[in-house]
Order: sequence, then C-alpha cells, then structure tokens
Amino acid sequence: MKLKVLKANISTGKRKIAVLNYKNANELDLFAGDRIELKLGKRSTICILDVAHTERHVPVGKIMLYDETAEFLRAKNNQVLAIRIAKPPSSIKLIKHKLTGRKLNKIEYRTIVEDIVNDNLSDIELTYFVAACSAHNLTITEIKHLIDAIVKTGSIIKPKSKIIVDKHCVGGVSGNRTTMIVTPILAAAGLTVPKTSSKAITSPSGTANTMACLANVSLGEKEILKVVNKVGACMVWGGALNLAPADDKIIRVEHPLCIDVSGLLLSSIISKKISVSATHLLIDIPWGKGSKFTSKKEAKLLKRKFKLICNVSGIKSKIVLTDGRSPVGYGLGPVLEAIDVMKVLRNDETAPQDLKEKSIILAGKLFDLVGKTFWGKGKVLARIILESGSALDKMNEIIHAQGKKRLPPLGKFRKNIFATKAGKVKHVDNKHFSKITKIAGAPISKGSGVYIKVNLGEKVKKGSVLFSIYSSTKAELDYAFDYFKNNKSEFIIIS
Repeated sequence: MKLKVLKANISTGKRKIAVLNYKNANELDLFAGDRIELKLGKRSTICILDVAHTERHVPVGKIMLYDETAEFLRAKNNQVLAIRIAKPPSSIKLIKHKLTGRKLNKIEYRTIVEDIVNDNLSDIELTYFVAACSAHNLTITEIKHLIDAIVKTGSIIKPKSKIIVDKHCVGGVSGNRTTMIVTPILAAAGLTVPKTSSKAITSPSGTANTMACLANVSLGEKEILKVVNKVGACMVWGGALNLAPADDKIIRVEHPLCIDVSGLLLSSIISKKISVSATHLLIDIPWGKGSKFTSKKEAKLLKRKFKLICNVSGIKSKIVLTDGRSPVGYGLGPVLEAIDVMKVLRNDETAPQDLKEKSIILAGKLFDLVGKTFWGKGKVLARIILESGSALDKMNEIIHAQGKKRLPPLGKFRKNIFATKAGKVKHVDNKHFSKITKIAGAPISKGSGVYIKVNLGEKVKKGSVLFSIYSSTKAELDYAFDYFKNNKSEFIIIS
C-alpha cells in the first residue's frame, strides 16, 4: 500500500511510531501495537503502529509519522511511502517461552537484550519480559547470562586504579543516602570510587536525584574518567551513559509497576558494577516491616544470591543486612536529603546521627574488604576521616569536578503535623513516609519532601511538631495531607 506522509511534529524520545487511519489499518488487517515496515526511497525502517479512529487527525490515505520515524526516513509532508507488515523480533518468541517458565540460555538472553537496547520491543512487550522474570524466578545461571548480555551491549569505564570500589543499597528505605557520605570517605583515603546510580524507582529519591541538587550528574564516559582520575570518585546518573543501557530501559518499565524483580535486581546491580570495572563491592540489604524485604529470611536469601553472583563475576564482595524498618535521616526528598548529607559531612551538631553512624559502618566494612585496615578496624578509620573534615573536602572536590549547582529551594507550601499526645516514639513507618513524600511531589519536584523531627525512642510533648510536609504546589500538599489523615495512626506510633 502507498500512503502520503503527514508529519506529527511529536517526539517519543526514542521509539519510532506511525499512525494509520482505522480504515487503512483494517484494509491491511493491522492493529495498534503491530509492527510495520516503511520504505521511502532507499531508506526503510520498522516502527510501532498506532491507529486513529477518526479522520480529523489522520485522513484515509495518509500516515502520520512521529519525529523519530520522519527524521530517520528523511520524510517530508505529502511524500509517498510504501508500507507492509513487518516480522516481529525473534525475542518475542523467547519472551513467550519465559512466560511459560522455560529457562533461557546465554544466546537467548543476548537476543532479548539486543532487542531491548535497539528499541525493537514495545513497552508492552518489555513489560511482559519483566512479568515473566517475576512469575518465574531466574536461576543463578540465567542471571549470569543476563548480566553478560547487558554488559556486552554497553560500554565499560576503566579507571587507572587496579582496585575499584563500589557500594550499593537495594533500596526501599527513604532518606538512606549513605552512598553520598561513604563515597567521599573512601576517596579521601585514596580509594577509587566511580559511582553511577539510577534515579528513584520505588523511593522518593535516589542517589542520582539527591546528588543532582548539588552537582551535575549527567556526565559522559570521558568526563567521568576525567573526574575519577582527577579526584578519585564521582557520583553520577547512569542513565546519561551507555553503561548497561538495557538495564535503564528495564527500570523504566519497572517504575510504573513499582516492582523490583529479584533476578532483574541482581542483574541490574552487578552489570552496572562490572561496567565501571568494580573489583570490590559492598551491598546493603535493608529489611524489616515497611521495607522492600520484610523478612530476614527473604533478605538472607537475596544475600546468598548476591554472594554467588559476585563470585562468578569475579568481584570481591561484602553483603550486609541492615535495619530497614524506618527512614534513615531526617529529610526525605532530594533537597532535604542533600541537606542531611552535607550536615553529616560538615559535622553539624544538628546532623542526623543514624545516617552518620550507618555511613561510618559501611565505609569501615569496605576499608576492611580492600585491606586498607586490619579486619574490623575500618570503622575507626572511617570515623577519623569523616570527623576530621577530610570527607567534606573530598565531597567539595567531587562537586566542583562534576560541576557545582545551586541548591534548589524547598517547596513553598508547608504543613506541620503535630503530636496529639505525649509519650515515647515507638515506631516511624518507612512505607507510609515513602508514600506521602512521593505524593507531595518528590522526586520530580526536588524541593518537595518530608522532614521528620523526631527519632525512635525520643520523648515528645503533646502539640510538638512530628514532621513537616513540603510541596511545590498547594494541590500536592493537600493530596499529601489527605493521605496522612487517612493513615495518621500508622505514621508515627507514640506510647
């Protein structure tokens, strides 16, 4: 069939899309989501079809091309192109096999990952892959195959140092910005830490979201190498790079589903570490009520899997289980978390002590792992570096090397939540605080968030402020307050 081009002047970001009038679609027996091959002159491409059910936007005899499709074909309005049904990618069949529970081999995972990287799968098809991995847990062998495929379809950063240290938290705990304190502590001791992070998936902020309040995090591979070789460390957003690109596309699908599939979680983390040439790795697995992993048994199982994957990947590792029942630090949301981090590094007397102590413990374990200290003495060195101000100096070096930014303002709309009775704080619910922080606008609105003003075990007076909600819009503040009112007995338990 021959059709005339109608440019949409709409961009999808990457995916190629074309739109047919429903009458032309019916003639070709095509449906929304099908693949079509378009040919214009000597150029041809495969794209995803959408269908318009009126002639107002796409008349019969025309085909609307989104920017990516039009630019690739170098198409102009009213040019005539040819259309035909395209064969589905070979990975579709493999995804169907995985949906039935079949184990896939190394070549099959490579095929799927290449199609993910090349945008040959629609969001629906990619979602089915994630669902298949969730319904049928990946074996250790499958996870290793997936890691190899993800790494081989991306770039690898190779700093000059022989020992490359990395640290990662599996997430699920709000305010847990230990990476931004551990990294400068390690770098101040002469270790190399090329830290790349994803943006928040299920939490109100991630390391990349929070670091972006202080410095540029969208660095290219050459820029990262320059920063790391100059100051010993960086903290950047992995999505701006070609490091394990398939992983970022998978994360994009996981985000609206608010899930982290165990096998995909393992492959995501380890592939990113291999892509920065990590030789030593610490994994933090928070567990407990309100966190991602609610039982210790579940956390221990993940720990064993991480250990196995690190061993077969040639990475020396230390995997620790930590308390994930409540938020870490006072601030939740990018700006408030950045303030917490800098207070700890400045040794401010108002800094959150739980964030400080956890960071010291984790940095200490990494010092022990790389042999920087006698086993068990790393914590002492980490505390000396932090409290001497050396970690702050290193953090400032990292910030300036990446490109310093002015800290964004807090949301201008605020609501204080007061204690309705006196007593001792028995519980601060991580799950509810994470939810209300996201409703308030974080992490998209950097200045939105929640500032918790009490700690576990602390005595409070009736009428004292328990926490404050910040939002950039009144509507979001109202939504957050409504959520609190519907769940107020579960946020902070006082007895």
